[in-house]
Amino acid sequence: MSPTLIAAICAGLGVLLIVMAVAGPRRASTIGDRLGGYGGGARAKAEDAEAAPDLRETLDRSRTVQGFNRIVDRQGFAASLARDLARADVSLKPGEFIALRIGILAGLPALAFLLGQTALPSLSSPAAWVVAAILGWWLPGFWLGRRQGSRLKAFNAALADTITLIANALRSGSSFLQAVEMVTRETQPPISTEFARVVREVNLGLPFEQALNNMVRRVRSEDLELMTVAISIQYQVGGNLAEILDSIAFTIRERIRIKGEIKTLTAQQRMSGYVVALLPVGLLGVLTLIAPKFMEPMFMKPPELFGLPMGVVILIAGGIFMAIGFMIIRKIVDIQV
Repeated sequence: MSPTLIAAICAGLGVLLIVMAVAGPRRASTIGDRLGGYGGGARAKAEDAEAAPDLRETLDRSRTVQGFNRIVDRQGFAASLARDLARADVSLKPGEFIALRIGILAGLPALAFLLGQTALPSLSSPAAWVVAAILGWWLPGFWLGRRQGSRLKAFNAALADTITLIANALRSGSSFLQAVEMVTRETQPPISTEFARVVREVNLGLPFEQALNNMVRRVRSEDLELMTVAISIQYQVGGNLAEILDSIAFTIRERIRIKGEIKTLTAQQRMSGYVVALLPVGLLGVLTLIAPKFMEPMFMKPPELFGLPMGVVILIAGGIFMAIGFMIIRKIVDIQV
């Protein structure tokens, strides 16, 4: 296939996804969708609607996007992807996220081809298109993971103070549910968002312990799991819950302090891992921009091995060894507390 045909196919896929997003009106939502939205966080949805009302309204009214979402929801990975999106506090559905990922996967190689024909001739090589396609598939997942990590970090940082607030509310005579409602009013997201969902689930008839367990599955925080287990045991055997929560808050604060010290002591080793992984890739990119034909001998036959040019085999082996070195360094500096 000629480069022009490949670029035309990629551009056509991107245009197709845009058309899908603005296709005909969507049918009215079902009762399950409305209850799911209420249980899933009305406040978060309202904030997202205020931030980008046009995009959200277009996606909700799109009949084609709705059909694509139904197809994705029937797949085995849909539940796991939906959980990851909830952990990252992203209002997209699994089908919408996959459509976005496919659009970026098709759009970046097309953009690289267009830039290669106009401004940057070094991007007109097949290697640049392959790298652009890999980046197009990897970037959405990387963004989702970073968003999950930052949200989890913010949640854990505020959890100790939240537990202390609950303990003080219990000492003042409030019930645990009233204390949780106070948390939703007095704290900031993501703490207020997650505890508000617990309150809504309890109001809809879900047992309190199950609502807490659902929050643990969404947030995936070890500190929150410790608090939930302590509350469940207290409900079964009794005891002074306020004192138990104070002990948990002290433990969480000490763990955060120790993690900070470890992160400071291992900063040089973590930076070495990034250098091992990214320096060869960055050097390859610079050489490609300076001398567009510098890497051409790597893709020539002969020599060849396993039917591939020897240069491609060397590049694959080098990438594998760099990945192994990066994972080994990360494993060494990953100290559990």
